[in-house]
Amino acid sequence: MMESVGVYGFCGCKAKNKLKCDSKWEITAAETAPTSAYSSPARSLGDTGITPLSPSHIVNDADSNVSDQQTFLVVVAIDFGTTSSGYAYSFTKEPECIHVMRRWEGGDPGVSNQKTPTTMLLTPERKFHSFGYAARDFYHDLDPNEAKQWLYLEKFKMKLHTTGDLTMDTDLTAANGKKVKALEIFAYALQCFKEQALKELSDQAGSEFENADVRWVITVPAIWKQPAKQFMRQAAYQAGLASPENSEQLIIALEPEAASIYCRKLRLHQMIELSSKAVVNGYSASDTVGAGFAQAKEHVRRNRQSRTFLVENVIGEIWSELEEGDKYVVVDSGGGTVDLTVHQIRLPEGHLKELYKATGGPYGSLGVDYEFEKLLCKIFGEDFIEQFKIKRPAAWVDLMIAFESRKRAAAPDRTNPLNITLPFSFIDYYKKFRGHSVEHALRKSNVDFVKWSSQGMLRMSPDAMNALFKPTIDSIIEHLRDLFQKPEVSTVKFLFLVGGFAEAPLLQQAVHTAFGDRCRIIIPQDVGLTILKGAVLFGLDPAVIKVRRSPLTYGVGVLNRYVEGKHPPEKLLVKDGTRWCTDVFDKFISADQSVALGELVKRSYTPAKPSQLVIVINIYSSEHDSVSFITDPGVKKCGTLRLDLTGTGGTAVPARREIQTLMQFGDTEIKATAVDIATSKSVKVGIDFLNY
Repeated sequence: MMESVGVYGFCGCKAKNKLKCDSKWEITAAETAPTSAYSSPARSLGDTGITPLSPSHIVNDADSNVSDQQTFLVVVAIDFGTTSSGYAYSFTKEPECIHVMRRWEGGDPGVSNQKTPTTMLLTPERKFHSFGYAARDFYHDLDPNEAKQWLYLEKFKMKLHTTGDLTMDTDLTAANGKKVKALEIFAYALQCFKEQALKELSDQAGSEFENADVRWVITVPAIWKQPAKQFMRQAAYQAGLASPENSEQLIIALEPEAASIYCRKLRLHQMIELSSKAVVNGYSASDTVGAGFAQAKEHVRRNRQSRTFLVENVIGEIWSELEEGDKYVVVDSGGGTVDLTVHQIRLPEGHLKELYKATGGPYGSLGVDYEFEKLLCKIFGEDFIEQFKIKRPAAWVDLMIAFESRKRAAAPDRTNPLNITLPFSFIDYYKKFRGHSVEHALRKSNVDFVKWSSQGMLRMSPDAMNALFKPTIDSIIEHLRDLFQKPEVSTVKFLFLVGGFAEAPLLQQAVHTAFGDRCRIIIPQDVGLTILKGAVLFGLDPAVIKVRRSPLTYGVGVLNRYVEGKHPPEKLLVKDGTRWCTDVFDKFISADQSVALGELVKRSYTPAKPSQLVIVINIYSSEHDSVSFITDPGVKKCGTLRLDLTGTGGTAVPARREIQTLMQFGDTEIKATAVDIATSKSVKVGIDFLNY
């Protein structure tokens, strides 16, 4: 029994020396009104407070939440990208074969990949119409006046990164300016992938494939905050991929982790090395940025007919050079964001440990598009561009598609100009809007490096195109430089450059110039599919990632004995002659602390009165490490454990009831449990960042 042990707690005050209290912990309920944004544990309406019975301790229960993947016949991974998306799958009986999705209808000149644009079209009645190329092409073919009634959405994934107060009710804005619920759009997109994948699996198997046979993996940027990661899971539940009751069917994978897992398998013929330290496949560093990469892309293009990639069940040659404790950086450069993650090798199994928490920012290839838009504003006027986007939304989409294919032709050594076709409606609408021609606007703009071609095109010099890349690439290089200043990162052996934007020769050259003498720079040949394939491998073996860094500090709100001069006067609560300090943040785990997959942190608490039948434990989080009170700036409530003990009256209960609280960390989701030790009654909750 807990009563027989002299248990002491530590108060949560801001004093440098934590004060050991001079008596055993007790708790009380009170009627006093709350004094802060969060009601204190002892003051919330009728809820009892709790107080610690034991310091936190970690139980290494690392495999308890890794369900047996053999219960699933297939793993399907969805790479939900900002600009393009796709899926790949592998049957659990043939884990060495990764199949990339069947090509959907449509395609773009100058753009070869096996993904589909992340674009969606809703009817004027706001019903789902189509996704991907089908959505884009249908929208393009609509009459301009009719198109204004349809809701067309693209690049909407960035909303989850840029929205500070993301909720289930967050809106997205369609091309015509109308608003629609983000959760619906993400759920529609995932449902589309689910239907396509199940249809392809059924066709391949020759019989109907059930969703219950599939383990789903969805990739998200590592730098996303917890609400965005939870939002993606909620959208997947709404799309029917999994359910809260069967949450293990869905894994939310971090994009650089997925890339890292795939890079372990790379053989020499599957990569290009940019660094000047070695020659790979007969190419020197200066060759590989140009000719070597072009040849590699051609090799990949030819191989894409099969859509099936063999992943040998061996560790690749590069990986085999790594020793225990060696470090490497994964730079995941996509359409919207760039994620930088530092991993360390743990032998003998080669498991991965996240060494430094993920950093990065909105430095994806979209930045180049924004620079192009700024250039158009400079030439034609911001007022015209804004009006054109609203009045001729389909033509604006056309213009950006034309720019995308020329953007991919940009290279450091290019000498001939790049032509970007202007849609006829752009030329026509500009004349009506301004009263003079596009050609006149270009002459008057003083933008020397963009000329007008008589074929109806903008002619951009290579330097002009390269200048559009510069701000985004500079941001990536600057961020990498900052990362390399960290002591943990100074001895990195390899830098893996992955993601769709990693195909850009300008980015490759910039990374090589800045860091080629510090570490070896490796690019997988099928760089745009690296994350997708790695996500499949992660779904087949989720335990390969062993240690992550906690992005937040987690704890619960408790009461401690009030100590004069140590605790703020406004936290004093007196009840039945006992002086309590309210709102104390009792920490479970700190931000940036290493957490093993499936690790459990246990704390024991006791309620106010032995007769108390409802125990309420509020869970809080903060981005800061040093948190003392739940009312500190930046502390947010993210979960409530409500343990109802009614109906347990026949059980012998000790004078001081022990409520054990467990938090399980390490996965991208965090689960909390409260157990009444006397009766074994328990309650579970997932940490919730969207509904508080």
